[in-house]
Amino acid sequence: MFTGIVEELGEITAVETLGDACRFRLRGPVVTQGARHGDSIAVNGVCLTVVEHEGDEFTADVMAETLNRSSLGALAVGSRVNLERPMAVGGRLGGHIVQGHVDGTGEVLGRKPSENWELVRISLPADLSRYVVEKGSITVDGISLTVVDAGPDFFTVSLIPTTLALTTLGIKQPGDPVNLEVDVIAKYVERLLGDRATGEGAAR
Repeated sequence: MFTGIVEELGEITAVETLGDACRFRLRGPVVTQGARHGDSIAVNGVCLTVVEHEGDEFTADVMAETLNRSSLGALAVGSRVNLERPMAVGGRLGGHIVQGHVDGTGEVLGRKPSENWELVRISLPADLSRYVVEKGSITVDGISLTVVDAGPDFFTVSLIPTTLALTTLGIKQPGDPVNLEVDVIAKYVERLLGDRATGEGAAR
């Protein structure tokens, strides 16, 4: 489990195509500290498994399902990525519960800068809009953010200087894709209420 608090901006140093999958090599001096084969690291909000680790770099395999459901397929050598290690037991939940399971992708629609913050408007797939509410939580490229305004096909978030400086949202421009993960609690509530209405829950 992750919290959506990005630990560092990493970089893609190599991309190897493996038929219907690919292997990334990434540089991340912070997240590679103590890293071992089989560990999980969130890359732009996608939970990936460490295959190899050497120095401040690690490799991770990305299967076709992940490439199709996320924006990782658009990454190339030199791309900057948000990196986060899983939350340690007993650690602080600084953001919200993030699984690293991307629900879909959005697109940066626009940016409105202010003196001390910036408002970013992002498109929202129709099948995810019911999970996004004003002042609720959403994960964008692995960053835990609070929704400012939510519409049927978009939402907005306000970014403080720290977020702009230390994450990919500081450099994303209109037209750029972003990974989205909605609040998992909302999905469980929807399923449970649906089962109650149909009586399916009692039959299990």
